[in-house]
Amino acid sequence: MKLESKRFLRGPNRWSDKTAVEGVITLDPSQPLVDSWNRLLCDYPELMAPVQAGAPRDTTSALFWAHVVGRLAVELQGQAQIGVTLALASPLDAPREARFVAEYREEASGERAVELALELIAAAREGRRVDVASEVVALRKLHEETRLGPSTGAIARAAEARGIPVRRLTEGSLLQLGYGAQQRRVWAAETDRTSAIGEAIAQDKELTKQMLELVGVPVPAGRPVESADEAWAAAEAIGLPVVVKPRKGNQGKGVSVRLHTREAVMSAYEIAAEYDRYRQVVVERHIEGMDFRLLVIGGRLVAAARREPPSIVGDGKSTILELVAVENKNPLRGDDHSTSLSKLRLDEIGLETLAEQGLTQDSVPAAGQTVVLRRNANLSTGGSATDVTDEVHPLVAQRAIEAARVVGLDIAGVDLVGSRVDRPLEETGGAFVEVNAAPGLRMHLEPSHGRGRAVGEAIIDSMFARGDDARIPIVAVTGTNGKTTTTRFIAHLMRQRGLRVGMTCTDGIYVEGKRIDTGDCSGPKSARMVLGHPRVDVAVLETARGGMLREGLGFDWCDVAVVTNVGEGDHLGMNGIHTPEELAAIKAIPVRRVSQRGVAVLNADDPLVASMASLCPGTVIFFSRDPNSAVIGRHRSAGGKAILAKEGHVVLADGRLERRVGSLAELPLTQGGLVGFQIENLLAALGAGWGLGLPIEALRFGAETFESSLGTAPGRFNVVTHRDSTVILDYGHNSSALLALTEAIRGMRHRRRKVVYTAAGDRRDEDIVRQAQILADFFHEIYVYEDKCTRGRPDGEVIRLMREGFAQAGAAPRIVQLSGELRSIGAAIGNLEPGDLLLCQVDQVELALEFVTGLFRQAESRSVSSLAQLAAAALAALGMMT
Repeated sequence: MKLESKRFLRGPNRWSDKTAVEGVITLDPSQPLVDSWNRLLCDYPELMAPVQAGAPRDTTSALFWAHVVGRLAVELQGQAQIGVTLALASPLDAPREARFVAEYREEASGERAVELALELIAAAREGRRVDVASEVVALRKLHEETRLGPSTGAIARAAEARGIPVRRLTEGSLLQLGYGAQQRRVWAAETDRTSAIGEAIAQDKELTKQMLELVGVPVPAGRPVESADEAWAAAEAIGLPVVVKPRKGNQGKGVSVRLHTREAVMSAYEIAAEYDRYRQVVVERHIEGMDFRLLVIGGRLVAAARREPPSIVGDGKSTILELVAVENKNPLRGDDHSTSLSKLRLDEIGLETLAEQGLTQDSVPAAGQTVVLRRNANLSTGGSATDVTDEVHPLVAQRAIEAARVVGLDIAGVDLVGSRVDRPLEETGGAFVEVNAAPGLRMHLEPSHGRGRAVGEAIIDSMFARGDDARIPIVAVTGTNGKTTTTRFIAHLMRQRGLRVGMTCTDGIYVEGKRIDTGDCSGPKSARMVLGHPRVDVAVLETARGGMLREGLGFDWCDVAVVTNVGEGDHLGMNGIHTPEELAAIKAIPVRRVSQRGVAVLNADDPLVASMASLCPGTVIFFSRDPNSAVIGRHRSAGGKAILAKEGHVVLADGRLERRVGSLAELPLTQGGLVGFQIENLLAALGAGWGLGLPIEALRFGAETFESSLGTAPGRFNVVTHRDSTVILDYGHNSSALLALTEAIRGMRHRRRKVVYTAAGDRRDEDIVRQAQILADFFHEIYVYEDKCTRGRPDGEVIRLMREGFAQAGAAPRIVQLSGELRSIGAAIGNLEPGDLLLCQVDQVELALEFVTGLFRQAESRSVSSLAQLAAAALAALGMMT
């Protein structure tokens, strides 16, 4: 078995709304796998039981083994405590090929699960066993290393619970919460409003104490030192015992407490100095009492915990080293943040702490004797936490809030040492010892004792007002033809409302009317770029088939999904899509992801599109050129909305109520109401605007001011006239587009019809032949060429198939075969005569448009009679001598 390909579906996709890895396997006929299946069942019965359930009967088929790979990948993740369930398999064209789909949470662990499934199958074929238990442990470790940590994860979950979209921007903890101009960002327990000055103050322990003293918050006496001798001098001046810690540090690293001797203080200085780049250390009075962490978020005390230093209890038989090893086997203790407790350490600080108690790691404590392994109580060094939120006295809470405010932090972990927190500090003699930026949240989420607190929710509530989901309007436009024009028209409507529009289409990415990326940008990566742009108020996203198949959608939900049509013979036979119905299922993905308060704008004249209405979680607006359509009639009878071409006007129909937007003859996109497919594009775009709540006046003005010009919609039915001849520049490249174009051209004044065209090599043979038939039946003269990139076909094969189509047509046009797009366009323009109408299929849109318009400009300025001479000169200048 061979894994031919795999890809990660990172957004809602054809299979589900979950993230999944999709792969294709191929069976080698020389290596039968029947015995492998029996060995898998024998060697791993518990693992294989759910895999066997629901498996196809033919154990020799590729479909069977695709099922095994997908199901096994999910079961392996399940054993690693990764909560996934989805596994699918489907056949492909080749009899020995099949596709599998397996859900994942993190790409790294999902990919490894698939690899491990394949390794198990290979090992079974070779008669080997795999240590599945060890592999599952490694898989879980990989998952824990790559997933969000507890603090960031809690914030992400809280955001998702409020409907706020979450996007992970790095492999670390940087998150984008929301879309476009409404987005905010967090990095663990820091927000984009966390003050850099506040962070710098918090990192400097001495400066923090000075700031707290300014507002009357009690702090322990102490001072900074720069040598071990100076540390001991400070300790003598302050009075023993003392605490020694780095001036700048975090997570309790390098902190030593309750130091009574010169040797302990000087040793502690060296330890602390390792954690400060300038070897600056703070010595301060040790305050007897317990260690409390008070979490302040947005000016509120949200949680509090009492932290206990790490310790073990003797049994009268085991050494301290042995007792630590036993405790570290506790499943609640781990090396990462996946557990509520961290493993105990016996490092230099731990050994020093034992020495203070007259012990070594080889000492055997008496039964019931508690041995402290560290003086500080940080969870990261093995400490434990007990929730005391409900015990905190209001005056203590107010002091903690003041401490966070004076330092300048929106989220702060304020450390207090004292005998209790249920009485004012003036009574207990307690003091605040630190204010921490980016505090760990684990002790509050999953305390060792007591109930967890909703700190993730508190952070989200401090960042977003009640009811704010941090979203911007998203319009997704898909279909076979008309996507780009419709997308540009909708963007035009939004710009006229004063909104900053982010737009993706096959021409590039545009923000506020400026192109920030070029090329075909109709996929999920481009969508994410727009939704991540902080100056975008509304996103209008052309959403092409290829991107949805390759990666899924680039967003979770949309406000409007527009489906223009599902055309004849486009992209069939590619990526396992063979029928128009299968293609329609892909185009329907955005419709499935319309929000409950959103709208799907669907073509009622296309049965495959109209049937998508049942998939929409929101409402539906149909559009149609046929006001008497049965679909429209039923929809309106039920009180639904539709936008129609009726009696020469654009009409908004809300149930039985009708309002006219304008006359089709006066709306420039429709070329005087003559171009049918542009009428459909206009109706679709206005339907989207209506779905977004635009008033009829805005729709009318937008329709009156949008045209398919070279500037507004390049390569989309751009009409250029020159001395009684007409040239149409269009990107159409499939049978449906050709039929729509020929319908439009019939209504335009002309004597002879000419065309420049080639077919894409990645289309099916029958699709290329069909395109050629349409051309030959309609045009009098055809300029045909073959792309340099034949998309996997041998040179000359596209032309051969097109000539086959020409021969099958009922007409016999003149055929001119050339090489290259611009050479063919130049030759056709050079042969233009008065009354000719030339349709140029443009693939290199910008280059072709510049070439054609440049020719006509030169012809006008030079007042020459021969376009052929100009075309030859232009081609020569481009290095394309005929």
